[in-house]
Amino acid sequence: MASAELQGKYQKLAQEYSKLRAQNQVLKKGVVDEQANSAALKEQLKMKDQSLRKLQQEMDSLTFRNLQLAKRVELLQDELALSEPRGKKNKKSGESSSQLSQEQKSVFDEDLQKKIEENERLHIQFFEADEQHKHVEAELRSRLATLETEAAQHQAVVDGLTRKYMETIEKLQNDKAKLEVKSQTLEKEAKECRLRTEECQLQLKTLHEDLSGRLEESLSIINEKVPFNDTKYSQYNALNVPLHNRRHQLKMRDIAGQALAFVQDLVTALLNFHTYTEQRIQIFPVDSAIDTISPLNQKFSQYLHENASYVRPLEEGMLHLFESITEDTVTVLETTVKLKTFSEHLTSYICFLRKILPYQLKSLEEECESSLCTSALRARNLELSQDMKKMTAVFEKLQTYIALLALPSTEPDGLLRTNYSSVLTNVGAALHGFHDVMKDISKHYSQKAAIEHELPTATQKLITTNDCILSSVVALTNGAGKIASFFSNNLDYFIASLSYGPKAASGFISPLSAECMLQYKKKAAAYMKSLRKVQQSLEKISKLEQEKEHWMLEAQLAKIKLEKENQRIADKLKNTGSAQLVGLAQENAAVSNTAGQDEATAKAVLEPIQSTSLVPDVESREDLIKNHYMARIVELTSQLQLADSKSVHFYAECRALSKRLALAEKSKEALTEEMKLASQNISRLQDELTTTKRSYEDQLSMMSDHLCSMNETLSKQREEIDTLKMSSKGNSKKNKSR
Repeated sequence: MASAELQGKYQKLAQEYSKLRAQNQVLKKGVVDEQANSAALKEQLKMKDQSLRKLQQEMDSLTFRNLQLAKRVELLQDELALSEPRGKKNKKSGESSSQLSQEQKSVFDEDLQKKIEENERLHIQFFEADEQHKHVEAELRSRLATLETEAAQHQAVVDGLTRKYMETIEKLQNDKAKLEVKSQTLEKEAKECRLRTEECQLQLKTLHEDLSGRLEESLSIINEKVPFNDTKYSQYNALNVPLHNRRHQLKMRDIAGQALAFVQDLVTALLNFHTYTEQRIQIFPVDSAIDTISPLNQKFSQYLHENASYVRPLEEGMLHLFESITEDTVTVLETTVKLKTFSEHLTSYICFLRKILPYQLKSLEEECESSLCTSALRARNLELSQDMKKMTAVFEKLQTYIALLALPSTEPDGLLRTNYSSVLTNVGAALHGFHDVMKDISKHYSQKAAIEHELPTATQKLITTNDCILSSVVALTNGAGKIASFFSNNLDYFIASLSYGPKAASGFISPLSAECMLQYKKKAAAYMKSLRKVQQSLEKISKLEQEKEHWMLEAQLAKIKLEKENQRIADKLKNTGSAQLVGLAQENAAVSNTAGQDEATAKAVLEPIQSTSLVPDVESREDLIKNHYMARIVELTSQLQLADSKSVHFYAECRALSKRLALAEKSKEALTEEMKLASQNISRLQDELTTTKRSYEDQLSMMSDHLCSMNETLSKQREEIDTLKMSSKGNSKKNKSR
């Protein structure tokens, strides 16, 4: 029990460990994925930072260029303002200068227009960069939120795993304590078993010595008294009478009686089926009272008329088989000679079925060719023809297996003993096949009868005959089902009863040896009856001898009393007078007469006692001594028988103790092996606990470090995003002001 519990707990721990390892792999994969994502985000941030720096440099250069252009425009405007009054004063002189200023103005306008376009293009690029920056910032924020939620989930998983790990550690520690207590109790039990085994070994040693002495004595007696061992050779052993199993014989007779009843029902149903089929041929399709039937149906009717001579012997054969199974016989396949007769009767019935089968098929074809036959009726007739073929085939198969079962009682080499069980199984299968075929016949014939009853030419005689045939088919179906279920229910008993035979042998060698064994069994039964009569006569003789001894003692006591009384009377006669002498003499005569009568009766019942003195003579003394020693011998023989019975009982107890000792040693070895396995499992579980604990601690530390690094990177990314926001806002403000 302890080893089973340990193995169950170890399996649970192994399953939990495998689950934790799978979860650990998933976590590792998630951490690796997060590391890859953070590295990709870092690369993206670097690229965005570089693009922002380029844009910042372009913005700085553009602002510087704009400042230069603005200063230049202011200078040009100042020069233009100064050149206008001068132009008014000296228009003439200023014509040339006006032309120059127009050219310069046009150049300045073109340059200004280019700068304005370039500034618009830069504003557009800045707006697009700002929008792209906002989009990237929103993506990074959503990614940051998802990463934070995933980190929280991972942290919750890690917390759950640590909690579960601590619970498993606590549970394993409790189991370890329980197992230690159980191991201590097992060690105590093992010590007690060792002490018991030592005691049993001592007892076994003494018993072995005693039994070895008895064995030598019995072997010497066997070698001196037994002429030969008849169980050594199977030919001689087959002639030995097996132990009489009255229960087996009663069971076999009961089974044979049930089988006889089933066979009688089948025989009655078969007789009715064939007889009513013959009547139907005389009626349909042509009524013999109106017109002559076909020659085929005449021949078929003639054969069917002979069915009783083939069917009745089946019942007779089964009856003879039942009568051969009595309480005094030994019923096995080698002794059931009457089974061969039943098999022969079944063979003759199958020959009858083979003979009538072609006529039956042709008769059905003739019905199909009749003008009264419809298509549905033709289909039913075809089905019935197939069913009749199947019925004949099933009977042939059944007869084959029954003939095989009858071989051991006639030809011992015809069927091996190892094939008995398979043949019996096939008999059961054939009976079930017969039942299935009869069910099909009953179904198809009922459909055929229903169709024929609807015909306009159907007579009452045909309807009655069809009903009779249908009832006989139903009876056949029920009988086949009953005998099939009966055989299946008793199949295991049939197979088990095949080993019933001579002791220490595989079975009877031949039917001749089985017959000789049955003759020896009858002689042995007669001998046992004579021994029983002798025993009863000896018991009567012993009772009569005891009664004889009792009455002999009673007679001796009466004799002693008589002699004492005579002595007393003689003493009184000496002391009394002559007057009293006459009365005393008369009284003495009366007493002597009564004593003589008692003595005569004692002599008639018992042996005569010739002595008349107070002390018994030599013969009576010898008889007393003889009786005493006979009683002593009887007492000693009874004590010897009691001692023998006690020794047999003691021998049986010794054998039981030796078996118990062997079982105890086996259980001890099994317990020691279980203890070793339990200790190995405990040590292995402890090692696995330590390794799993270390691995979980390492994984937790790695995961915590990784989470810290992720938090740091996320904080840095937030700071960079904030700085990018600030710089973009400043640039946008500067561009707006510009």
